[in-house]
Amino acid sequence: MNTTWAATAAATTFIWLGMVLAISFLEAPLKFRAPGVTVPVGLGIGRLVFRALNSVEAVLAAVVLAAVLAGGASAGVLGPAVAVLVLLAVQVGVVRRRLGRRSDRVLAGEELPRSRGHLAYVGLELAKVVLLVVLGVALLAT
Repeated sequence: MNTTWAATAAATTFIWLGMVLAISFLEAPLKFRAPGVTVPVGLGIGRLVFRALNSVEAVLAAVVLAAVLAGGASAGVLGPAVAVLVLLAVQVGVVRRRLGRRSDRVLAGEELPRSRGHLAYVGLELAKVVLLVVLGVALLAT
C-alpha cells in the first residue's frame, strides 16, 4: 500500500479510536453520575453527543475508506476497514435508531425498564474498538 495513504488512514483510524474510547467508555457512563443529572437530562445529552460522534465517525470512515482504496490496500487492511464500516452502519442505522425511539418514549414521561438495546450498542462499540485497533495496526505494518 502507498505509504502516504497508509499513514493518512492509520492516523484517521487512531483519531476515530480515541473518540470512541473517550465518548463511549468515559463520557457516556460518567454523565449519569454527575449531581443533578436525571435520566431525561442524561438521555438528552447522550442523544446530542452520540449524534455528533456518529456524524464525525461517518466522516472519518469516509476518509479511511478513500485512503485505503486510493492506496491500493491489501486484503489484510481492506477486510477490517470494510468490517468497521458495516458495523458503524448497523450501529447507527439499526441500534441507535431503536434506542432513539425508546428515548423518545422516556422523554415523553413513560416509565420503561432498563434497555437491552444499550447492551447491543456497547457490544458493537467494543467490536468497533477491536476492529479499529486491528485496522490501525495493519495500516502501520504496511
